[in-house]
Amino acid sequence: MTTVFDPVDLAGTPLANRIAMAPMTRSRAGEGGTATELTVEYYTQRASAGLIITEGIQPSPVGQGYPSTPGLHSPAQIASWRRVTDSVHAAGGRIFAQLMHAGRIGHPVLLPDGLVPVGPSPVTAPGQVYTQEGPKDFVEPYELTDAEVRATIADFAAAARGAVEAGFDGVELHGANGYLIHQFLAPNTNLRQDAWGGSDEARARFAVEVVKAVAAEIGPERTALRISPSHPYNGIEEPAPEAVYTALVREIEPLGLAYLHLLEGVEIRELTLALRKQFSGALVLNVRTDGPTGPGDHTVIDDGIADLVSYGALFLANPDLPARLKAGGPFNTPDPATYFGGDAKGYTDYAPLDA
Repeated sequence: MTTVFDPVDLAGTPLANRIAMAPMTRSRAGEGGTATELTVEYYTQRASAGLIITEGIQPSPVGQGYPSTPGLHSPAQIASWRRVTDSVHAAGGRIFAQLMHAGRIGHPVLLPDGLVPVGPSPVTAPGQVYTQEGPKDFVEPYELTDAEVRATIADFAAAARGAVEAGFDGVELHGANGYLIHQFLAPNTNLRQDAWGGSDEARARFAVEVVKAVAAEIGPERTALRISPSHPYNGIEEPAPEAVYTALVREIEPLGLAYLHLLEGVEIRELTLALRKQFSGALVLNVRTDGPTGPGDHTVIDDGIADLVSYGALFLANPDLPARLKAGGPFNTPDPATYFGGDAKGYTDYAPLDA
């Protein structure tokens, strides 16, 4: 029987185990959206993961949604991430960059040069976003034209090329959690009636075209996609997600991607199983639980439902999580007060098991 501690191959990238570090925004980027020495230490501490997936990295200036998040669209940013990937590889780890365009999630005060948040349709997100000036209401996003949609796809491909230049083993495209790709997929945020909306297939098209563009740029074996069907985060409403996600996976399945990363929503295990059957590549699963993914949730590997399990907060607080899972604990408790922003506290100061 396959277990979470067994090695696995991701379309040619060998992993030491099936434990993935989920992408988690930490808002600790340096000047100009660069990775810092603390970033190097943070990811290197967690190199025993079979796969590290970084925090969301914006592929363009307008893709930024939160303060102090990193980018992969300038030479300085690319050079800063090379220090991270070199260190992780030296420690025996594998690392994918998550490319995340926030779309309508954000605020003009977070963006340079008079830019404003963009989206498939001018539908304002509910709630507020935290900025350096304090919480601010979301604004109505600018609706992308057809030409601008295509330019945004090109931005993803260019950032993926930068990720490979920076030494990443591949990229994960963030199509989940209510950010731009997810906004095109969801019927309440995509009201278009052109080639990019109006039917399930059309709403899936942006995600498909981004995946294809990135795969053409860096190779499908270094390209992955994260999705979260029916997940309501950031004001997303998907009452009947089966059709659009089936259409999406049908289009990307033949490409030979590194993996599909699925964040389970409420009561969608049936859809998880259907997509698992439809997608022949590796499936990374962030299991639906009442709280953070815990030490007992890797049984989806034993049951053959997934090929890898991704852990978020548990990996944040336990840099040597694979060793702790194998030993049955104990586990450090994550401190939510230090999740976003700040210094080493709650970032690189969680004690390893041997301490």
